[in-house]
Amino acid sequence: MDRILSLLIILSVLSLWVTVVSSDGGEDALIRQVVDGHDDAMIISNDQEHHHKFALFKKRFKKVYATEEEHDYRFHVFKANMRRAARHQRLDPSATHGVTQFSDLTQSEFRRTHLGLKGKLPKDSNTAPILPTEDLPEDFDWREKGAVTPPKNQGACGSCWSFSTTGALEGAHFLATGNLVSLSEQQLVDCDHECDPEDPGTCDSGCDGGMMNSAFEYAIKAGGLMREEDYPYTATDGKTCKFDKSKIAASVSNYSVVSLDEDQIAANLVKNGPLAVAINAQFMQTYVKGVSCPYICSKQLNHAVLLVGYGSAGYAPIRLKKKPHWIIKNSWGENWGENGYYKICRGRNICGVDSMVSTVAAFHTTSG
Repeated sequence: MDRILSLLIILSVLSLWVTVVSSDGGEDALIRQVVDGHDDAMIISNDQEHHHKFALFKKRFKKVYATEEEHDYRFHVFKANMRRAARHQRLDPSATHGVTQFSDLTQSEFRRTHLGLKGKLPKDSNTAPILPTEDLPEDFDWREKGAVTPPKNQGACGSCWSFSTTGALEGAHFLATGNLVSLSEQQLVDCDHECDPEDPGTCDSGCDGGMMNSAFEYAIKAGGLMREEDYPYTATDGKTCKFDKSKIAASVSNYSVVSLDEDQIAANLVKNGPLAVAINAQFMQTYVKGVSCPYICSKQLNHAVLLVGYGSAGYAPIRLKKKPHWIIKNSWGENWGENGYYKICRGRNICGVDSMVSTVAAFHTTSG
């Protein structure tokens, strides 16, 4: 009965939520409104246990703080994030939320240093053609076909957009040539300063954020991207662009935007390779494993990732109906999530995952 009552409360709040909240902070306030007042098995009951958990966190993620004041402050933030993880757990029961490498960061610090999507799709973007969807496989994963490089780590740099861009082009290059080549995010960070044509003040700005579609535009104009090994990632804004056109490894032929239709997204994924997508990362700071399907999640996009597959297994406890999910490659290293990957359920544009999807084609370059 308590479970049913809780679900009814959540549904009643959702029915009133007819517009997207203005910020992640606003959404977190709504989450607290929905879940506060319930017992929380995840909240540690006393400071001694908090300190134990914090000690394990520091050891696991090799955290070192310069001063005692900084240590005490991060411990305070850690406790707050454990409460936040507990709220997320109640609203996202098919996933596991808890301690991650970001558990000592405030929400604003996390957004500033580990997200980085900015800008919007131009109104005149090329639209992907409608593809047939009748014979789509039930499950599909480009990792199994060799089209996806291992998870990378953007570090404390808002360059997620560059990783989403390279991931899509790596997959397209694989489809065009049969070769998987790791491409340079640092080239985009240092050299790409393309601007949103509808908002000239919004430009790709390295660690200060950017946009996949404008990065594709840069790659077309520049002639392509270099290999990772020839232009390695530093997680910092380089003072100069070190692009060497003679070392281009993959070039963009064209790109287009996929419609807000999950069958079309799946069809484009299967036919054209991994897709550059945007998402709201509200639940990702505390995500550990499982399929994330939160009852409440803003569709305000703030993070860029790579869609590599979809499936239906392992969604929820047996007593709940299994639902399909997307498989997302993230750029926070292999120690985050499920070995660097995130699973989010399909069907309702959860966290805006269907709202900004781009497919890219590549052609082979003799120098690569």
